[in-house]
Amino acid sequence: MDLSKIEVWFDDNLGDSTFYFKVFAVVFITLLLNFIWSRVYNRLHQQLLKTKNTWDDALIVSLSGPMVLLIWGIGAWVVVNHLFEYQVQATIRDIGLVVLLSWFLVRFIRESEQNLIEHNKNKTDESRIDHTTIEAISKLLRVSVSITTTLVILQTMGVSISAVLAFGGIGGIAVGFAAKDLLANFFGGLMIYLDRPFSVGDWIRSPDRNIEGTVEYIGWRQTRIRTFDKRPLYVPNAIFNSITVENPSRMKNRRIYETIGVRYDDINNMEAIVGDVKEMLRGHPEIDTKQTLIVNFNAFSDSSIDFFVYTFTKTTDWIKFHEIKQDVLLKIAQIIETHQSEIAYPTQRLQVEQIESQA
Repeated sequence: MDLSKIEVWFDDNLGDSTFYFKVFAVVFITLLLNFIWSRVYNRLHQQLLKTKNTWDDALIVSLSGPMVLLIWGIGAWVVVNHLFEYQVQATIRDIGLVVLLSWFLVRFIRESEQNLIEHNKNKTDESRIDHTTIEAISKLLRVSVSITTTLVILQTMGVSISAVLAFGGIGGIAVGFAAKDLLANFFGGLMIYLDRPFSVGDWIRSPDRNIEGTVEYIGWRQTRIRTFDKRPLYVPNAIFNSITVENPSRMKNRRIYETIGVRYDDINNMEAIVGDVKEMLRGHPEIDTKQTLIVNFNAFSDSSIDFFVYTFTKTTDWIKFHEIKQDVLLKIAQIIETHQSEIAYPTQRLQVEQIESQA
């Protein structure tokens, strides 16, 4: 910056009252435009909150901050360029516009994510969008906007994007070898977001590893699971690519599979007991009769004759399931008692034969 030009400008303008009036006019117009925008924003925001569309709410909220900054930026541009007559480079102006646009897009993505999550709480299971999917798409879009903004700013500053991309490709190979575990976890997290074997809030377990609990958070590097004894378990995402994961939270039914033994003395009542138990299950309000339902005499055991019960409950809730199972088992015990029979317990019968001695 040439100091002699600044001294000449001060000499020419400090004594000019017209200059102060122009500065005051620009500042006043800027404040007026900012006031008008705030009134328009408040009115639009109140009206759009009444609609069922979530996108217009996110649009107006994300536009508020960048628009205010744009109004003040234009006012500052007019003062510096036309009143102070100091020509700011167009590069700075272009970078400012790119940053404002990027800020608007990031805010719009974040607001849309929050609105979709809130909107999904009132939807049924068939029409709702998975919470994990919304978060994954939001993160990918924000990363894409950030990378694109950086490249555009570099191009505006005169840096060759081709050279940057070429350098990034060579550097990416070196970083890939040095941080292969980190990249494996990243792509493992990406596969979780795309395949959705589980979501936040699901109860999962792995028969291959000592992993069981409720999913609390799915990150790009690791997943946090809260075990049933309330301890946090941090699992690298790459682990899920090489193990079997069971998701009991997505069960449609829970199974009751029990074997019940009756005394050998009550074998004549077995057919009637089995028939009554089957009828009881078919009429039970909490048993899903559309699923497999089997009650059959099964085996001659050491101290009992056994029949088994194989059926499914309508509920998948763990606590309610055990209440239903208790009710079913007590009803089976009553049916056995109704037929003057008893549930067997381990017994042994000793048969002694008298042998006559021979002279």
